[in-house]
Amino acid sequence: MSSITRFLMERSSEPRLEAPAPPRDVVDLALQCAARAPDHALLRPWRYLVIEGEALAALGELFARSGCVDATDKARENARKAPLRAPMVIVGIASPKPHKKVPDVEQIMSAASGMSFLSLALSDAGYGIMWRSGAFAYDPVIREGLGLAEDEIITGFLYTGTVSSRKPPVPRPSSGEFVEEWTGPEAFRPWSV
Repeated sequence: MSSITRFLMERSSEPRLEAPAPPRDVVDLALQCAARAPDHALLRPWRYLVIEGEALAALGELFARSGCVDATDKARENARKAPLRAPMVIVGIASPKPHKKVPDVEQIMSAASGMSFLSLALSDAGYGIMWRSGAFAYDPVIREGLGLAEDEIITGFLYTGTVSSRKPPVPRPSSGEFVEEWTGPEAFRPWSV
């Protein structure tokens, strides 16, 4: 097994993050890795926002004002604190470009692949990551507050920092649980190694 395969097999999301955040040079290299995502026609249909320091509180205010949070004080306070779970949040944004041969869905998948590459590069540098999405990624108040254009989509909020305590390993399914071999129309058989 190569070191890359071993790394992928051991990768996990880590929700318990604290300072320090990755330094600027590490983040820059990780973003360069993100730009290596498959990209049909070299459209570069992505952009990223790096949020840290006092800007995390401003992001929390956007979360608290969003329409996806219950109108209770407790729910709004929890939303306000959400970005403070890590010393840095990187927002991935799919930014499709008009192209006759590359539909928006391919460009969105490219941007999501970039988020995956970004998370792997930060993990490889020794930092914890937690890719979060959910209702906040689709809320118009948050989209507007982050300056998204009408056709842009949030691919996720990548929380990153130093792991304060590792979570227990998560059981992973074997490939036979989610793969079938297609042998022709309406003909499938279980995948086995």
